[in-house]
Amino acid sequence: MPGRVSKEEYEGRRPFESFDKDGDGFITREEAEEVFGDKSEKSGGGKRREASKDAVDETVGETGTALASSIPLDKIDPDVVCGIGRSRKCDIKLAIARGLFETGLRPKFPDGASCFGIDEGYAISYSAKRDRENYHGGIDMPARFGVPMLAAADGMVVAISDAPKSYRGKEITIRHSPENTGIPLWIYTQYAHFDELPALKVGERVKMGQPLGPTGNSGYQRPGKKPGKERRPAIHFAVWYSDKPDFAMDRYVVIPNDGWWMDPNALYRLKPPFDSKTMKALPDAEKDVPIPVLVEGGGTVPANTKLIWPYACSK
Repeated sequence: MPGRVSKEEYEGRRPFESFDKDGDGFITREEAEEVFGDKSEKSGGGKRREASKDAVDETVGETGTALASSIPLDKIDPDVVCGIGRSRKCDIKLAIARGLFETGLRPKFPDGASCFGIDEGYAISYSAKRDRENYHGGIDMPARFGVPMLAAADGMVVAISDAPKSYRGKEITIRHSPENTGIPLWIYTQYAHFDELPALKVGERVKMGQPLGPTGNSGYQRPGKKPGKERRPAIHFAVWYSDKPDFAMDRYVVIPNDGWWMDPNALYRLKPPFDSKTMKALPDAEKDVPIPVLVEGGGTVPANTKLIWPYACSK
């Protein structure tokens, strides 16, 4: 039910019973706000109240179009809005300044695993495909139609879109808390080119490895393409990060507050730093990133990972 969480769904660090005041087996938003609000009043600080708002979102969430950690777009630095959103009115240099440039990182899959690899890398130039200077905001991995795209980690759906003029087509974005990934940052993962819009709702929680929807080739394609040149089915996988939990929406695009671009390969380094400048400066011997995966039939490699590649691998 919207706006409440059962004991089985609860993932917070506080005891479930500290929120479930009426003992009905569910935490409502009102119950969570009462707990965090009491702590705010005792501490006597407005800042604590703002922090509790984020905590309520992570504890309860809600099914709908707004989450507790979403904020108005004008509360985010305009350079960040342009750097992440990359609208036509924005200078592409703002995106480059926030990490949208090639790093040279490469995925290294477990020995004996057969995985879907990358055919269009992070931040390669898309200027020839567009009518302006632009760069690839993620990695593309071709796969067969219908192959399930998988949640890379536990998290919460924060955006779902099927915008008619979006090159990414049917897409969703998931926000992952530090507890979800073991990384001391808020991570956002984007999955695009679904064949069908995922049967998920904003505010819904997902688990690592959960099938999100079938691979397709959805997305706007410029007129004039030659017959037989349609986009191949693939996942477009993008990652952003921030040390803040809140975000805004610019049309259908998620803009993390003080957000930065991340080469998706860097995510699987599992610990900071993740910034593109540092990744680019790594010696070539350190460019191969070991990738944790879900194996078809069950199990992960390594066994206790909190992060996986967004496609299952076979062995």
